Amino acid sequence: MKKLYVFLMLAICVTAGSRALGQVSINVNIGSQPLWGPVGYDHVDYYYLPDIESYYYVPTRKFIYLNNGRWIFSSGLPSAYRNYDLYNGYKVVINSPKPYLNYTEHKVKYSKYKSNRSQAVILRSNDPKYYVVKGHPKSKAKVSVKGGPSGKVKVNPGHKAHRNGHAGGNDKGRGKH
Repeated sequence: MKKLYVFLMLAICVTAGSRALGQVSINVNIGSQPLWGPVGYDHVDYYYLPDIESYYYVPTRKFIYLNNGRWIFSSGLPSAYRNYDLYNGYKVVINSPKPYLNYTEHKVKYSKYKSNRSQAVILRSNDPKYYVVKGHPKSKAKVSVKGGPSGKVKVNPGHKAHRNGHAGGNDKGRGKH
């Protein structure tokens, strides 16, 4: 009887412990964030861009903006903002579903960040956790940026950087910055 009691108590403890462990969930999407995204976030669903009063949905890489009273989901910004510099504009991280449904509130709440250029972005980060983002300068893939500040990059995953961090050459050229 005593053995049965000990066995039951042990079974209850194991079951309760495994349930507690099963409820812990961490979602990280650093590698999905764009190079122009702000540093400091392991997970991002949406960015609100106060300068252009638009959103960006990280999982689908779509911009969301209001056009004639309708929300448009597009891979690019509207023509009025096609020259907007995503790297220098402020981004507010929002991790709630469909934040554009709270657009009026966000427009007021985050208007103080319009024209704010002080936010550090992934492209310029030296934190190794961001090296997994496609196109990061310290990534092991060779990248050529096309289309300006759109954040679109072409990656050649077969190219490996040398140990010294240089991708080749004689280190005598200055390159373009």
